[in-house]
Amino acid sequence: MSASAAPKAARQRQAVTLLISLCAAGAAIHAQADDAFAANSKYMTGDWGGLRTQLFNEGVDIQLGYVGESASSLHGGYQKQDRATRYADQFSVGANLDLQKLLGWNDSAASLVISNRNGDNLNDKLSDPRASGMSSTMEIQGRGSVSRLSELWVSKGWFDDALNIKFGRQAVSDDFAVEDCSFQSLAFCGSQPGNYVDSIYNGPISQWALRVRYRLSSEVYAQIGAFNINPSDLENDNGFKLNGAGTTGTLVPVELVWAPTVNKLPGEYRLGYYHSTANGTDVYRDSNGQPAALSGNDYRSDGSRHGAWIIAKQQLTSVNGDVARGLSVTASATFQDRQTTPVDSYQKVELVYKGPFDARPADSLGFGVARLHASSEFLRNARTANEASGLGYDDAGYVPEQHSEIATELNYAVQATKWLQIMPNLQYIKNPDGVREVDDALVFGMQVTSQF
Repeated sequence: MSASAAPKAARQRQAVTLLISLCAAGAAIHAQADDAFAANSKYMTGDWGGLRTQLFNEGVDIQLGYVGESASSLHGGYQKQDRATRYADQFSVGANLDLQKLLGWNDSAASLVISNRNGDNLNDKLSDPRASGMSSTMEIQGRGSVSRLSELWVSKGWFDDALNIKFGRQAVSDDFAVEDCSFQSLAFCGSQPGNYVDSIYNGPISQWALRVRYRLSSEVYAQIGAFNINPSDLENDNGFKLNGAGTTGTLVPVELVWAPTVNKLPGEYRLGYYHSTANGTDVYRDSNGQPAALSGNDYRSDGSRHGAWIIAKQQLTSVNGDVARGLSVTASATFQDRQTTPVDSYQKVELVYKGPFDARPADSLGFGVARLHASSEFLRNARTANEASGLGYDDAGYVPEQHSEIATELNYAVQATKWLQIMPNLQYIKNPDGVREVDDALVFGMQVTSQF
């Protein structure tokens, strides 16, 4: 190469390098400013011309979400000749705030979420209306058709976040007995104690609460909470109530969490206990200790309630070293106070395989089986009432005798875009609400989840 050719070649290389850099920068800018409905965008409405990314970088993570669920009865149930379809949904709007970026507060965060639920439940066709409800084929339905303040809290960490304190409006299920929600049936979704104990509120209900967490190591932490128990928070007119009028007690949950990596695969194991100081209505006895179904007196009020849970989740496999894909198993059990809680125990096992096909690496396949067991005292109360009345199941005044419900679900979640997931599912419910006289039910469900 001649002396004159060398500088020319160098200039060409510089020009190519500059062109590549400009193209890369342009691609990065375009990636940060995804158009609405772009398949590769995390959000249906896109990046708002780059504003959303800018806000995120400054510490404001906008959250706009939607979950819609439908359920259709295919066979069986209480009204077995009456096929029906029900639909329910939830919109949510809010923001997660990184206070370290916004205000310079180390290890600090805050959250504000408002939710709106609507719709009806298919269980009115599947279950004996005289029975106490155990579960639901639509986990998003419940707590009324109303807008609510679901989160309004701030957290602060000290000593490199080894100690973390969180205060404000929050749900017990946000931090305690936490489980994934990869199914449509309530039997496999979220914190299970809150599904059965009337002093434990899952989202979208929030309570005034304080949570203190201490990290013992990189894999282990312990936490304790104090949650205000206020039944008036459940009322539709109190979706944004902030005062403590109507308080009946305090719920104190404690939990030990271990999150190890086993064979380079993540796991999480939780062991917890709760004590509630709010009175609970006995399911069998009156104030004199006699069967209330015989005495005719009101059921007595017990001074406290307690229970426990154990949850184990472990990823078992990966796909070619990709831990975002593979099989995970979750097993859990809860134990409630049988004197005051119609469902005194619950056990479940679920399997979720993420990325079952190379051509669909973001899809998932799920299967779960759960057992919901009625309290022996609750069953005893029904038997006592029926023996005294002499009524049979088909008589209007009969009290359904509830035993165990077995809920199963098979689903396949299609990740249509990064912001849209569609999950058809089949559910089989043996003894709906634990009533053996009710035919087993087969239900087809459809869940749609989107991030706006």
